[in-house]
Amino acid sequence: MKTTALLLVALGFCSGLLVSAKAKSPAPITDSVGLRIEIDRAVLPAESLETAIVKVSLRGCTPPKAARRAPVNLALVIDKSGSMSGDRIERAREAALEAVRRLGPDDLVSVVAFDNGVRTLLPARRVGDGSAITEAIEGIAANGGTNLYGGVAAGAEALRRHIEDGYTHRVILLSDGQANVGPQTPEALGSLGAQLVREGISVTTIGLGLDFNEDLMTRLARRSDGNTYFVENSRDLGRIFGEELGDVLSIVARRVVIEVTFPEGVRPVRLVGREGRIENRRAFIELNQLYGSQEKFALVEVEIDAAKPRTSREIACAEVRYENASDARPVSQSARAMVSFSAARAEVVSSANHQVQADYAANRIAETRDEVVVLIDAGRRDEAVTRLREVGSSLDKLGRDYSNSAVLSVAAPAASAAAKVEAGGLSSADRKDYRAKAQQTYNQQRAE
Repeated sequence: MKTTALLLVALGFCSGLLVSAKAKSPAPITDSVGLRIEIDRAVLPAESLETAIVKVSLRGCTPPKAARRAPVNLALVIDKSGSMSGDRIERAREAALEAVRRLGPDDLVSVVAFDNGVRTLLPARRVGDGSAITEAIEGIAANGGTNLYGGVAAGAEALRRHIEDGYTHRVILLSDGQANVGPQTPEALGSLGAQLVREGISVTTIGLGLDFNEDLMTRLARRSDGNTYFVENSRDLGRIFGEELGDVLSIVARRVVIEVTFPEGVRPVRLVGREGRIENRRAFIELNQLYGSQEKFALVEVEIDAAKPRTSREIACAEVRYENASDARPVSQSARAMVSFSAARAEVVSSANHQVQADYAANRIAETRDEVVVLIDAGRRDEAVTRLREVGSSLDKLGRDYSNSAVLSVAAPAASAAAKVEAGGLSSADRKDYRAKAQQTYNQQRAE
């Protein structure tokens, strides 16, 4: 009988951290990232083929208060189409100005505005006293169409002037409309995001109101390893920009590669939630950046051959390679996971790792949200309802089998969501919320 297994086994703890505020002459630092590999249970049922969830997590260390940080190369890309007129463009300008005030004088800022066309109002320059940047932002006025692709491309081009100079590169895109000029499909925006992340550039997307295309925005963020936000009220823009800058200003590692190797008898089946690739008995996950005081993780579903009771075996070996954000120093760490087998159900149940189970449940719900959107778009509402109920029921059983209240709390809303979809489908706000929350879960984005 197959069961779902989600073990705390090996970790690399982080020690002190000192990050540089300038691209040159950083102070020496110690490792800034902790590596951990876990499975759902330390003990698995013997004598049966098992399905397990392996979790590999990274945690950036909290920098000391007096520490200098890695420098930032930021492009603000702002939609100034006609739909942004009035309060929206005013709030957007205020939020952008507040973001600039949080930067240091040696950080770099570019400002791009787009409507039918695209205009780089300010090429990359040091913040200094902020006067030139303030002037560029305050001059943004709303009119025209929405060349979203062109705006992001121009923002990325502004960043490329300093791509090799040791900065953390980020585009923040704000839009309230449908792309109607230039490339306009999720595939085109996703391809752009994938290209940018290979250059070390992440794109954070902020969708404002109920008229923007959430498929474009979430695909762009996901493929570039950026954050995404759905903001119904423009009054929340200042808070959202502040949260995003908090992440950007706390980056401790860049160009992160996680490689998980599985021995004979353990087969990786798929990645749950996060994107990556599986080649033979190896799984690869790439992250553009890792923030201080935050966990990022990947979940890999694996099949494990049957084993005799009272035996143990290695189940996975994880290696992480990354570039330290302060001095571009290459760093690597590794950790291994072992598991035991037992014929006693009580031993299996008592060994459960509740946090890994909860993370798995949250990502299954996120995947289901995305599936539901696709099914409803295709006119298959009944299948969407069935899918919500099936996943909710499966997770409810997992929570009850292991007395895991966190899993039960994740599973509980699925039934009411199914009833709501059955009664009326998804509203525009619901659809945007589904897409945004799914991406936020996959990316382990800080809660809004």
